[in-house]
Amino acid sequence: MPVVEAYITPHPPLAVSEVGRGDEKQIRPTLNAMEKIAQRIADIRPDTIIVTSPHATMYSDYFHISPGQRARGDFGSFGAPQVSFNVEYDHELARLICDAADKAGIPAGFEGERDNRLDHGTMVPLYFVDKKYTGYKLVRIGLSGFSLDVHKSLGRAIDSAVSKTDKKVVVIASGDLSHCQKQDGPYGFRPEGPVYDEKLMDTLKKGDLEALSHFDEDLLDRSQECGHRSFVILSGILYSHDVECEVLSHEATFGVGYGVAILKIKDAGKISKSAKGETPMDAYVRLAVDTIRSYVKGEDLPSLSDLPKEMLERRAGAFVSVHEFGMLRGCIGTISATCPTLAEEIRDNAISAVSRDPRFSPVRPDELDDLEINVDVLGDAEDIDSPAELDVRRYGVIVSNGMRRGLLLPDLDGVDTVEQQISIARQKAGIGPSEEIKLQRFEVVRHV
Repeated sequence: MPVVEAYITPHPPLAVSEVGRGDEKQIRPTLNAMEKIAQRIADIRPDTIIVTSPHATMYSDYFHISPGQRARGDFGSFGAPQVSFNVEYDHELARLICDAADKAGIPAGFEGERDNRLDHGTMVPLYFVDKKYTGYKLVRIGLSGFSLDVHKSLGRAIDSAVSKTDKKVVVIASGDLSHCQKQDGPYGFRPEGPVYDEKLMDTLKKGDLEALSHFDEDLLDRSQECGHRSFVILSGILYSHDVECEVLSHEATFGVGYGVAILKIKDAGKISKSAKGETPMDAYVRLAVDTIRSYVKGEDLPSLSDLPKEMLERRAGAFVSVHEFGMLRGCIGTISATCPTLAEEIRDNAISAVSRDPRFSPVRPDELDDLEINVDVLGDAEDIDSPAELDVRRYGVIVSNGMRRGLLLPDLDGVDTVEQQISIARQKAGIGPSEEIKLQRFEVVRHV
């Protein structure tokens, strides 16, 4: 069962009335939003709550997942030891997450716990939840010093692990925003503080979770935020789902940004449709998926007889891309047609993508359920006179110098400018930055 719902919450200890002693009333919008989330969780009655927290055990090169069967914690360090927690961990799901991370090549696990007490990044949101619902187990996950992309990939692994269970699971991405919003705040003022908060909240209002993994790292550092990587993990968890984001509140009353949002999951997305062999979105993806599953398992390849007429009569270049937990696992394609039909082109490139991409080892049978397959069918290439005629979202590019030729598909993660697009295509062709090139552009039809 996929994750049921997810939330972005701050974790100011003063939101706990026993700690705030009246000061919490100054952040009433945040309190109201946290109470609304707690009620939604109570209505869902999840078996497990996953919390990602920047104040759990953290390493630069490792994601720590809290081990054991139970954990305790209280707000004693904030002057309220009477507010305490005694939670039961969902060790079974935590183990599945460790296994999924290991398969994805992400360093994560139970080792290296420095303090088994619950941290305030976990306890503050649970303080509100526990007032309305306590029938859950907990999985607690810390952040790391890895890049945003790796945090997103961990999220993909978490989603895969949860989907293999029949548990009802919700996720809380705990994290404050910028800590330098006001001169008289605890961290002073930096102009990047309000800039980060505005950008983050605007991104959430647009529901553009993919953009979270493309924030500038320098902006994150200078804004002194603490929750962004937590939010990026959440974007990975929700990557394959149809999500509606509802922003409940944002304020920086005490100089620290507090943002609260609900991520409503409307249905399962493209992994469950294409990677797991269920009904894919169209015949192009179905052919690639069935071919890959049959080839990797050593079975007969699928017949081409029942495919749409266009696939059997048209000739075109095609690329087959394979991702696992959000990371590339193989990609092979042809710039122009090399086979009698488009169907054969896709079938040949699907086999090559999982077995002949020199960057990766061949795909194993135990990986099949975690793969996402895309097919790009290339249109005819046309000569262009300058980079001004390119658009990284609409057009792919072909650069050539004599017999050397490099291609880059359009609309790729992390490729945001025409200059980047041309530079990467040059590198693929082995063409130096000062060498003259011929430019061509092409459009693709992407099947997912």
